[in-house]
Order: sequence, then C-alpha cells, then structure tokens
Amino acid sequence: QLQASGGGLVQAGGSLRLSCVSSAQTFTTYNMGWFRQAPGKQREFVAAISRSLTTLYADSVKGRFTISRDNAKNTMYLEMNNLKPEDTAVYYCARSSYGLRTSPGVYDFWGQGTLVTVSS
Repeated sequence: QLQASGGGLVQAGGSLRLSCVSSAQTFTTYNMGWFRQAPGKQREFVAAISRSLTTLYADSVKGRFTISRDNAKNTMYLEMNNLKPEDTAVYYCARSSYGLRTSPGVYDFWGQGTLVTVSS
C-alpha cells in the first residue's frame, strides 16, 4: 500500500512537504511519482524519481518542488515551496516498474491522495 500525507491549507508563497510511505518491502525496486488532480481537471504529472535517484519534473513545478526518497524508510517526499493557488489539488503518489515516465498509465499502484489547498 501507498499512504500519502502532509497536505493542508497554506497561503500563497508558503511551503508544504508531502510524504508517501510504502508498506511494500520491494519499495526500492520501483520508480515513484507524484501526480495531482484539481477539481474538474485531469490528473497531471508533477514529479518522478527513479530507483537510482534520477528525477523528472513538470515544467510548472520545476525550481519550486523537490522530489526525494529514503529507501531505508520506504518513503518518498515532495517538498513544495513558493506555492501558488494553481497548485491546489489532490496529490497522489504512485509506483511504476517502468523508467521515469510522465504518463499516469504506466504507474500500476496508487495511494489515496492528500489535499493541498493554496489560498491567495
């Protein structure tokens, strides 16, 4: 299972750190990703991190968000800085057996999501 947490209400310009804990002992064998879905919009890619710690970011978050993972804790993180109202969404973590990808279709297991609300 994947358990995402850390969401909340923050003012524009503020910061949040999301966590995604995996109960699977095979965590280290998967590439991991963060996606988000705003009301009325499709789920979109935010960031991904490979087993070897290579990272990939959506242009909209590059320079503001940082993805990382701690394999000893089976946990992935998303540090979000300089948040904007357009970052408001439910954020999901997911795992993939493929290389770093931006398409949700290659992620085969998803967490339940955590809500991030950024007020202006």
